[in-house]
Amino acid sequence: MRITFDAPMPSCSRCRNAEIVEIRRATLADIPRIQALEVQSATAAHWSAGQYDTLFADDAPQRTVLVAQNEHDNVQVIGFVIARCLTGEWEIENIVVAEHYKNRRIGTALVRHLLSEAEAGGASSVILEVRESNGPARRLYESNGFMAEGRRKVYYRDPVEDAILYRHSLQFCDKIS
Repeated sequence: MRITFDAPMPSCSRCRNAEIVEIRRATLADIPRIQALEVQSATAAHWSAGQYDTLFADDAPQRTVLVAQNEHDNVQVIGFVIARCLTGEWEIENIVVAEHYKNRRIGTALVRHLLSEAEAGGASSVILEVRESNGPARRLYESNGFMAEGRRKVYYRDPVEDAILYRHSLQFCDKIS
């Protein structure tokens, strides 16, 4: 899937530049870059090397891993999202966009593509949890139709913080009785 954005140039907030980002399923070869992005992000879920190694294992839980890459640099992964695919409900486990590419709607593209895949896969909702203080992530989810529906007290460590639970319903009933 190719997505075109009008993204602001880093050096000039008034300038606009067409940027083409490809969203695709990750491969085993993408894992080192995904790990490197995750390590650089303070707000990402930090996984062990073993957890990444098992993403594509035959006996691993079913997951969808999508990556974003700039069309002009087909080698460089600039963002990713990982979701666990449970029957009827998918859970976003991790999402990261490279610092240099933040605020260019790449996170939005990843979330929307994942929502589309979840719906096509028969899921009725996508859920996630996020640190209460992570305003940028919360705005991303809320702007893409996620609704806060709960809280897990002292869920996170270093620092201790509550998690806000979000849900995006994919199937709506449009019949009025």
